[in-house]
Amino acid sequence: MYLDIFLACSEMAQQENQLDRERFSCSICLDLLKDPVTTVCGHSYCKSCINTHWDKGEERGSYSCPQCRQTFTLRPVLETSTMLADLVEELKKTGLQAAPADPCYAGPEDVACDVCTGRKLKALKSCLVCLVSYCEKHLQLHLQSAAFKKHKLVEPLENLQENICSRHDEVMKMFCRTDQQCICYLCSVEEHKDHDTVSAAAERTERQRELGLRRRTIQQRVQDTEKDVKLLQQEEEAVNGSADKAVEDSEEIFTEMIHLLEKRSSDVKQQIRSQQETEVSRVRELQERLEQEITELKRKDHELKQLSDTEDHNQFLHNYPSLSPLSESTHSSSFRIRPLRYFEDVTAALSQVRGRLQDILSETETEILQIVFQVDVLLPQPEPETRADFLEYSQEITLDPNTAYKYLLLSEGNRKVTWMREVQSYSDHPDRFTGLPQVLSRESLTGRCYWEVEVEGGGVYVTVTYKTIRRAVFSLECAFGYNDKSWSLYCDRNSYIFHYNRIKTPVLGPVSSRVGVYLDHSAGVLSFYSVSDTMTLLHRVQTTFTQPLYAGVWVYCSGATAEFCKLK
Repeated sequence: MYLDIFLACSEMAQQENQLDRERFSCSICLDLLKDPVTTVCGHSYCKSCINTHWDKGEERGSYSCPQCRQTFTLRPVLETSTMLADLVEELKKTGLQAAPADPCYAGPEDVACDVCTGRKLKALKSCLVCLVSYCEKHLQLHLQSAAFKKHKLVEPLENLQENICSRHDEVMKMFCRTDQQCICYLCSVEEHKDHDTVSAAAERTERQRELGLRRRTIQQRVQDTEKDVKLLQQEEEAVNGSADKAVEDSEEIFTEMIHLLEKRSSDVKQQIRSQQETEVSRVRELQERLEQEITELKRKDHELKQLSDTEDHNQFLHNYPSLSPLSESTHSSSFRIRPLRYFEDVTAALSQVRGRLQDILSETETEILQIVFQVDVLLPQPEPETRADFLEYSQEITLDPNTAYKYLLLSEGNRKVTWMREVQSYSDHPDRFTGLPQVLSRESLTGRCYWEVEVEGGGVYVTVTYKTIRRAVFSLECAFGYNDKSWSLYCDRNSYIFHYNRIKTPVLGPVSSRVGVYLDHSAGVLSFYSVSDTMTLLHRVQTTFTQPLYAGVWVYCSGATAEFCKLK
């Protein structure tokens, strides 16, 4: 009996202790209150917990109490609860611990059960018919009773009351397409009676179909973008690899040039020293001969002096005939006829070579830098708009006689082509078009470039093509615009037609005798323009060019001409 009383008292004490833990715990963090504050609706929280909760509410533009769900337009002022703070401190001293976290209770971010009283449990489902959210316990009636079988249960939703018509207090099961809003049945027969109304379910089905289409579009764009990302990664690897190889090759080439200059310097030095040795040897040999001649002359002079000093006339006259005649002098003015410059001319010649080398290096530096700056993987620049903009990319085009059909005459510095009735004197060449009156440019086209063609007589195809187009057969495989290697605009007297891979596309636009062609090779853009006082776009191609391109023309009619204009 005493044991029963003890156990009962102990159970009551535990229940009372549990009750105290719940009363003095924060419903957000489920721990004992820290720096407790009270809201205007009378509920208490840790100051940091409720402030964090309301900080998130700023994004939604409203604030709510996590327990009673009362909402506030303005952020409420929190009042510090001194009494609660003192009680919590006393409870801490007596060893009262925080209430254990219970995952069934609704937190500030959870949907609470609308049926629970006191501390609410988490809602497990929301009913779209009842417009009520239920915890696991209160949901049983819906699951067990046949009367609720047709009720629509969904994942817990907040703000279910928004589904109630504020005018008729009815569930809004209709949708007005005219006003684009949900309405109840009474609304559909009153103020919306002449509107296009359907059930919310039917509208949902239609919107769901549209949503599916949009999702598929987005997913396709994701796939396309992922492919682009992969291509860009490959481009990055290709750019890095190409740049590394170019740096390595350039270092090797410059090293070879340095070695060549060093060898040339050594050869010149050796030649100078060899010639120096030869000339010095000749000078020394002549110097020795002159010194011997001086010695001999001095000896002769001494003999003559002795004879001249003889006092005896007979002795003088007797010895005079025995004097040997003077030998031919080695000394000659021949080596003094011209002023000697020795090796100064070598220095002058090398200075000239250095000047020419500097000019070459300066020219090639400009060319190399232009080629380097033409590397443009990303990303297409805006297409020019005015003719002045296009002329910034002007490219001089000359035609290659080795590609010209035998009845085509090239003139104006190989910029103009004319169909002739007589065969022109071209030698055989593997690059020559032998079946059709076509011709290609000398210059390969990469990067961004622009040129203009003046057409007379009509019947001219203005073309851009790969060099690999076939030449030596009479077939459409060789014809500009009739294969996948060339893009061609046919210019007649009154119309244009774009040709690619045997597909003809009529082109609308003002007919002009001058056609402008703009190419952005890396961006895959090719545009044809009618050029007059203004630039009028005739046709634009967006593709991927895999090889360098060449300009070309196909003079289709006898007597027609096409001239690549000078733009600079």
